Amino acid sequence: MLTLFFIFVLGYAAIAFEAQIHINKAASAILTGVLCWTTYILSHGDAHAVNLQLENHLSEIAGILFFLLSAMVIVELIDAHDGFDIITEQIQTTKKRNLIWIVGIITFFLSAILDNMTTTIVIVSLLRKMIADKEDRWWFAGMTVIAANAGGAWSPLGDVTTTMLWIGGQVSPLGIILKLFVPSLACMIVPLWLVSRKMKGHIMTPLNTENQDANMPTTAFERNAVFGVGVSILLLIPIFKTVTHLPPFMGILLGLGLIWLITEWIHIGKVAEDKHAFSVVHALRKVDTPSILFFLGILLAVAALESAGQLRWMANLLTQHIGNETVIVMSMGALSAVVDNVPLVAAAQGMYPLSQYPIDHFFWEFLAFCTGTGGSCLIIGSAAGVAAMGMEKIDFFWYLKRISGLAISGYLAGAATYLIQNMIFN
Repeated sequence: MLTLFFIFVLGYAAIAFEAQIHINKAASAILTGVLCWTTYILSHGDAHAVNLQLENHLSEIAGILFFLLSAMVIVELIDAHDGFDIITEQIQTTKKRNLIWIVGIITFFLSAILDNMTTTIVIVSLLRKMIADKEDRWWFAGMTVIAANAGGAWSPLGDVTTTMLWIGGQVSPLGIILKLFVPSLACMIVPLWLVSRKMKGHIMTPLNTENQDANMPTTAFERNAVFGVGVSILLLIPIFKTVTHLPPFMGILLGLGLIWLITEWIHIGKVAEDKHAFSVVHALRKVDTPSILFFLGILLAVAALESAGQLRWMANLLTQHIGNETVIVMSMGALSAVVDNVPLVAAAQGMYPLSQYPIDHFFWEFLAFCTGTGGSCLIIGSAAGVAAMGMEKIDFFWYLKRISGLAISGYLAGAATYLIQNMIFN
């Protein structure tokens, strides 16, 4: 299986060096994902078993992709109707130092209610409306990734890994909120404080180009209605999941269908040319499809590593050669910056039974924090980072040079806070 691991590393390098080799990261990710599975099936010997594994992974991957696509369309619809002006109009400051704190705090709490990926999509869309300079916007987007991952770690619905641990019976909602809120807050505050010290001057707001494809502007009713419906849909997805026990992508698809009907009804009296820019069809055309394919390729590649036992092998290696729970979990958190945190947590759930680590044990809580926030250290280490990278075309090495150090400082600060808190109360 060394060939499989080599292909993954080579594909990862191609993604990282996208600007240098002039090959779109989506192409590299798709090739990596397919080649990983091709290598795995040719070396396995049982094609039927491998195809069953692929089908199982594909159902999970499809759910994530449908969720991402639907969230992007809803955000595009809100944006087309100037809905985000409702929020941006309330933010009067243009001073960078103040604005970075406002954006970070909003992101932190919003990601706990929604999830880190959806929150990042919403906030990055807001930043486009507020900040004209690309360099400034990248700084704010980078801090959004850190704040979104930190906010998602302390909520059972804020990150897919915490949801997995909750459903698996490793953590309880109240336990994870009480134990991880303060560490997650430290994980956000330290990077924000460090970067705010460097922030000087004021942001440049973009020219008013809203609805440039439309023949008429939106009315206050249309703007408020679409914004209210869109945000309500995103907020109600966790409740839908809890009540129906259906996966989150079903909830957001239901919401997409509802907002599609509502926008069609709102603009029913307009001629086709006037309402086209406000339609779901137009929003679908504006969605960044390459970022969806990039996400597909990454998830396929990681799924191949998981199916081949590479991730479980690495987890066992940590147990055998390290032994210390704190070091193991922090190593998994660091590893989640390189590979997706979902299979890492899934591997940990399979390795350590509840008889060894019962519900709300130190191991599970610390694992939720580390794998949830460790992904911020690299931009492709989390769903939030991938979403921001796709929307803003953030360069891998730009993030590595300017944001990764801040993310690491927050990760270490949050981990230290949790360990001290655990030592005092336990």
